[in-house]
Amino acid sequence: MASASDTRSRPPSGMKNGLFWRTFVLLAFLIAVSMAAWVASFRIVERTPRGEQIAAQVVSIVTITRAALLHSAPALRRELLFELATTQGIRVYPREEDDDTEPMPDSDLIRVIEDSVRSRLGEDTHFAGYVNDIRGFWVSFRIDDDDYWLMLDRERVERASGVQWISWATMTLLLSLVGAAFISRLINQPLSRLSSAARSVARGITPAPLPDTGPAEIREANQSFNQMVQDLKQVESDRAVILAGISHDLRTPIARMMLEVEMAGLSDEARRGMQADLSQMEAIIAQFLDYARPAEPTSFTELDLSETLKKIAAESSRHGDLQITMHIADGLRVRCNPTELQRVIINLMENARRYGKTAQGKQTDMEITARHDGGQVMFEIADCGPGLPENQIDQVLRPFTRLDAARSQANGAGLGLAIVDRVVQRHRGRLEIKNRESGGLAVRIWLTTA
Repeated sequence: MASASDTRSRPPSGMKNGLFWRTFVLLAFLIAVSMAAWVASFRIVERTPRGEQIAAQVVSIVTITRAALLHSAPALRRELLFELATTQGIRVYPREEDDDTEPMPDSDLIRVIEDSVRSRLGEDTHFAGYVNDIRGFWVSFRIDDDDYWLMLDRERVERASGVQWISWATMTLLLSLVGAAFISRLINQPLSRLSSAARSVARGITPAPLPDTGPAEIREANQSFNQMVQDLKQVESDRAVILAGISHDLRTPIARMMLEVEMAGLSDEARRGMQADLSQMEAIIAQFLDYARPAEPTSFTELDLSETLKKIAAESSRHGDLQITMHIADGLRVRCNPTELQRVIINLMENARRYGKTAQGKQTDMEITARHDGGQVMFEIADCGPGLPENQIDQVLRPFTRLDAARSQANGAGLGLAIVDRVVQRHRGRLEIKNRESGGLAVRIWLTTA
């Protein structure tokens, strides 16, 4: 189970589960359904007017063609038919009894056209989609006692083809998707900006003020968030001043008490006990100062983390109850505040030494690992002690928290890991605390490579 700091540093939810994509998919679905409903409604509503319009054109063509043939000189009829075929796409053929015909495709539009044409030209008017294997819109008419076929291109009476409808629908859908993406971004961008700013605050970073623009609800939310950030900064500043002031003011009487203990005529046992209590108070005050110390990015310099870990480990190994195993790669360099990072390492080692003792309670086995991890440097300090209950790992980074039930022999104010977390945040790093499968607690920190 990751720590609270690790939870704060996690990236936002996957894109597929993001609000932008949910809004986009919903808008795209609504647009697609609306388009389908509109097309269906349009085809139903425009069927009869379109059919009657086409029928009127067919009747006009048949009437004019028949009149032209009746009133033209017999010698010129061949030239007239040729002219109609080449310029107007109208072909006239004699209608024979043995013609091989196929009906027009059965559709609502064709039925409207045929009914309207028959009502004007007569009930004996015939229609065909193929005559002697020639495709077209065939309609019969009579001149005197002779029957004829008049053929028009099928495209004049049929709707747009399926391919055309698919092309139009695809183009419209693409434009609609672009519009849906634009609308989704317009709606979700303020929320995304607010979410990003909230994550920055959770990592201890003060974000830039959110813009005071947009709809009233967005403006109010941004103004409230900006005010919250300012209030948090003020609270943080006031807390640091208060802690620093109290800690500073307490050191003077503690120093005076230590001097008085030295000069008082006390037994050695009483003197050592009082000195231990005063030293513990001094250590707690030092923790207060460390926790209250503000960030100083200008003090960051390049540090050889490999050598620093080895040096601090060598000094800590002087304790007879500490056994350290190191797996430290050479040449690990990070950009940091050296004093603060050394304090982090010392705090983690001391925490592991105190709480990571073996079952017999006599020795602490500690492992230190450091290596490159992608574009960062990762180092881990782990012990072989009892670890922590999974449901309490998130709590150990909170200030003044002491989980005595899980890790006994606690001394101090409960600020050790809180100071570590605070320093890691100031370094734009990442902290993870978890129980080891083999037993014990492991603390991992990722820092930016120098």
